[in-house]
Amino acid sequence: MSQVCDICGKGPQTGNNVSHSHIKTKRRFMPNLQSVRHQLESGQVVSIKACTRCIRSGAVTKPVAKKAAE
Repeated sequence: MSQVCDICGKGPQTGNNVSHSHIKTKRRFMPNLQSVRHQLESGQVVSIKACTRCIRSGAVTKPVAKKAAE
């Protein structure tokens, strides 16, 4: 499964694990992706994977919840 944000395209970055003896081994920094419902311009609601920065900045438009008929 792809670890890429559907809004900004942010993906995994590479770096090093550094041990106490300073031996370096490769590792991956994964983006913090959340599965959210996003309302498109046309009004259609789709489920996407977005990073928390996109959610927090308002790039993801969440659909308005409908009230249940009483």
